[in-house]
Amino acid sequence: MKTLVLGMGNTILKDDGVGIEIAHRLKERKPELEVVETSEAGLALLDFIVGYDRLIIVDSVKTKEGRPGELYKIEMGALKPTSHLTSLHGVGIATAFELGQKLGYQMPRQVSIYAVEVKDNTSFGEGCTEEVGGKLSLITEQIIGEEKL
Repeated sequence: MKTLVLGMGNTILKDDGVGIEIAHRLKERKPELEVVETSEAGLALLDFIVGYDRLIIVDSVKTKEGRPGELYKIEMGALKPTSHLTSLHGVGIATAFELGQKLGYQMPRQVSIYAVEVKDNTSFGEGCTEEVGGKLSLITEQIIGEEKL
Protein backbone atom coordinates (compact mmCIF):
# COMPACT_ATOMS: atom_id res chain seq x y z
CA MET A 1 0.00 0.00 0.00
CA LYS A 2 1.50 3.31 -1.10
CA THR A 3 1.48 5.59 1.97
CA LEU A 4 2.25 9.29 2.33
CA VAL A 5 2.88 11.14 5.58
CA LEU A 6 2.07 14.81 5.08
CA GLY A 7 3.57 17.05 7.77
CA MET A 8 1.92 20.45 7.75
CA GLY A 9 2.79 23.75 9.36
CA ASN A 10 5.22 26.63 9.49
CA THR A 11 8.54 25.94 11.20
CA ILE A 12 9.25 29.61 11.98
CA LEU A 13 6.09 30.00 14.09
CA LYS A 14 7.06 28.00 17.20
CA ASP A 15 4.55 25.13 17.72
CA ASP A 16 2.94 25.60 14.29
CA GLY A 17 5.79 23.50 12.88
CA VAL A 18 4.91 20.47 15.05
CA GLY A 19 3.36 18.56 12.12
CA ILE A 20 6.58 18.87 10.14
CA GLU A 21 8.72 17.92 13.13
CA ILE A 22 6.67 14.78 13.78
CA ALA A 23 6.78 13.86 10.08
CA HIS A 24 10.60 14.04 10.26
CA ARG A 25 10.61 11.82 13.33
CA LEU A 26 8.31 9.30 11.64
CA LYS A 27 10.74 9.17 8.71
CA GLU A 28 13.67 8.61 11.09
CA ARG A 29 11.85 5.73 12.79
CA LYS A 30 10.40 4.29 9.58
CA PRO A 31 12.75 5.19 6.68
CA GLU A 32 10.56 3.36 4.17
CA LEU A 33 7.79 5.96 4.61
CA GLU A 34 7.32 8.67 2.03
CA VAL A 35 7.19 12.00 3.87
CA VAL A 36 6.38 15.43 2.50
CA GLU A 37 6.37 18.67 4.46
CA THR A 38 4.32 21.66 3.46
CA SER A 39 2.91 24.95 4.59
CA GLU A 40 0.39 24.81 1.75
CA ALA A 41 -3.34 24.34 2.25
CA GLY A 42 -6.50 24.00 0.20
CA LEU A 43 -6.34 22.81 -3.39
CA ALA A 44 -2.53 22.90 -3.38
CA LEU A 45 -2.65 19.74 -1.22
CA LEU A 46 -3.90 17.77 -4.23
CA ASP A 47 -0.44 18.09 -5.78
CA PHE A 48 0.94 16.04 -2.89
CA ILE A 49 -1.73 13.44 -2.15
CA VAL A 50 -2.96 12.24 -5.55
CA GLY A 51 -1.81 8.72 -6.40
CA TYR A 52 -1.44 7.42 -2.83
CA ASP A 53 -3.54 4.67 -1.29
CA ARG A 54 -3.11 5.89 2.27
CA LEU A 55 -2.60 9.39 3.65
CA ILE A 56 -1.50 10.35 7.16
CA ILE A 57 -1.71 14.09 7.86
CA VAL A 58 -0.04 15.63 10.91
CA ASP A 59 -0.77 19.25 11.80
CA SER A 60 -1.25 21.55 14.77
CA VAL A 61 -4.44 22.75 16.44
CA LYS A 62 -5.20 25.22 19.18
CA THR A 63 -8.41 24.78 21.15
CA LYS A 64 -9.75 26.53 24.24
CA GLU A 65 -9.61 23.54 26.56
CA GLY A 66 -6.73 21.44 25.18
CA ARG A 67 -3.41 20.71 26.84
CA PRO A 68 -0.23 21.40 24.82
CA GLY A 69 1.09 18.14 23.38
CA GLU A 70 -2.28 16.38 23.42
CA LEU A 71 -2.87 14.31 20.26
CA TYR A 72 -6.24 14.14 18.51
CA LYS A 73 -7.17 11.79 15.68
CA ILE A 74 -9.77 13.19 13.32
CA GLU A 75 -11.53 11.11 10.71
CA MET A 76 -12.04 12.64 7.28
CA GLY A 77 -15.76 11.95 7.57
CA ALA A 78 -15.95 14.31 10.56
CA LEU A 79 -14.86 17.21 8.36
CA LYS A 80 -17.53 18.81 6.22
CA PRO A 81 -16.77 20.14 2.74
CA THR A 82 -17.50 23.85 2.31
CA SER A 83 -20.41 24.55 0.02
CA HIS A 84 -20.04 28.36 -0.01
CA LEU A 85 -16.63 29.02 -1.50
CA THR A 86 -15.45 32.59 -1.68
CA SER A 87 -11.99 31.60 -2.93
CA LEU A 88 -10.50 28.37 -4.24
CA HIS A 89 -7.32 29.21 -2.33
CA GLY A 90 -8.98 29.01 1.08
CA VAL A 91 -10.73 25.64 0.88
CA GLY A 92 -10.28 23.10 3.65
CA ILE A 93 -8.89 19.59 3.26
CA ALA A 94 -12.37 18.05 3.09
CA THR A 95 -13.38 20.33 0.20
CA ALA A 96 -10.09 19.77 -1.63
CA PHE A 97 -10.48 16.01 -1.18
CA GLU A 98 -14.05 16.07 -2.50
CA LEU A 99 -13.04 18.16 -5.52
CA GLY A 100 -10.19 15.76 -6.26
CA GLN A 101 -12.63 12.85 -6.23
CA LYS A 102 -15.11 14.68 -8.48
CA LEU A 103 -12.30 15.51 -10.91
CA GLY A 104 -11.46 11.82 -11.15
CA TYR A 105 -8.09 11.93 -9.40
CA GLN A 106 -6.82 8.79 -7.71
CA MET A 107 -7.36 9.88 -4.09
CA PRO A 108 -6.19 7.98 -1.01
CA ARG A 109 -8.74 5.44 0.21
CA GLN A 110 -7.47 5.60 3.80
CA VAL A 111 -6.99 8.98 5.44
CA SER A 112 -5.91 9.66 9.02
CA ILE A 113 -5.59 13.19 10.33
CA TYR A 114 -3.63 13.87 13.51
CA ALA A 115 -3.75 17.25 15.21
CA VAL A 116 -1.38 18.16 18.03
CA GLU A 117 -2.58 20.69 20.58
CA VAL A 118 -0.16 23.61 20.67
CA LYS A 119 0.68 26.36 23.12
CA ASP A 120 2.10 29.06 20.82
CA ASN A 121 1.55 29.06 17.07
CA THR A 122 1.83 32.80 16.49
CA SER A 123 5.25 33.82 17.87
CA PHE A 124 8.22 33.83 15.54
CA GLY A 125 10.87 31.32 16.51
CA GLU A 126 12.21 27.98 15.40
CA GLY A 127 11.45 24.89 17.43
CA CYS A 128 8.47 23.96 19.55
CA THR A 129 7.73 25.26 23.01
CA GLU A 130 8.97 23.12 25.88
CA GLU A 131 5.46 21.82 26.58
CA VAL A 132 5.00 20.51 23.03
CA GLY A 133 8.65 19.69 22.27
CA GLY A 134 8.88 17.45 25.31
CA LYS A 135 6.10 15.24 23.94
CA LEU A 136 7.31 14.80 20.34
CA SER A 137 8.76 11.31 20.89
CA LEU A 138 5.61 10.13 22.65
CA ILE A 139 3.37 11.55 19.91
CA THR A 140 5.51 9.92 17.22
CA GLU A 141 5.20 6.54 18.94
CA GLN A 142 1.44 7.02 19.38
CA ILE A 143 1.01 7.56 15.64
CA ILE A 144 3.23 4.58 14.79
CA GLY A 145 1.12 2.39 17.09
CA GLU A 146 -2.23 3.73 15.94
CA GLU A 147 -1.35 3.41 12.26
CA LYS A 148 0.51 0.09 12.69
CA LEU A 149 3.48 1.49 10.78
